[in-house]
Amino acid sequence: MERVARRRYRPSRIFQLGGAVLTGWVLCVAVIFGWSRRAAEGRADAIVVLGAAQYGGRPSPVLRARLDHALALWKSDRAARVVLTGGRRPGDLISEAAAGRRYLVRRGVPTQAILLEPAGRTSLASMEGAAQLLKAWRDSLPAAVRDTISSRPSVLLVSDPFHMLRLDVLARLHGLRPLPSPTRTSPISANRAVAIEYMLRESIALPTDVVLTCWLALTGGSVNVPQ
Repeated sequence: MERVARRRYRPSRIFQLGGAVLTGWVLCVAVIFGWSRRAAEGRADAIVVLGAAQYGGRPSPVLRARLDHALALWKSDRAARVVLTGGRRPGDLISEAAAGRRYLVRRGVPTQAILLEPAGRTSLASMEGAAQLLKAWRDSLPAAVRDTISSRPSVLLVSDPFHMLRLDVLARLHGLRPLPSPTRTSPISANRAVAIEYMLRESIALPTDVVLTCWLALTGGSVNVPQ
């Protein structure tokens, strides 16, 4: 009788666990969708642009949409500096960040207003690198100027809408104060089926990156390696 009772008990526990996981996943997707519709107002210390593909120094349509959005923010005096992220993929001659700088400089953004994070090839690596870059930039300022900037710089996060929640969480975990500013002119946003596919991917990437970030914080590790 005891063995029979155990056999009946275990499946119910498995179903309960599966139901909890499914409920958590559905809630995660719902929050990702809700966060994608947010857009912050006001100024920030910097604009952080997440990289995307580039071809021989020419930004892809996705990257160009993000850069155009960042350019509009900069021209509106929403921030004095732009942080461009994105490393090199196999076969690339320059990084996504460098391609972005070339694009913005040709459109009137001074080189000295741009900070490059050219190593990260994932969202997590790019956000970690951007946070380190902004901290080093703040520390390099004269004391009188440095004291006017918070030790947790505020950043306008520029990427596609589906990306906003994960970037917000990662920015906070790396000591930044995020303000979402999604671009809605990207080819991803223009195609509803593609946008939904990316949101479903985010529902896996978000908890994965949070767990990895916490693990790295505990172990003192880093996702970025010297180039």
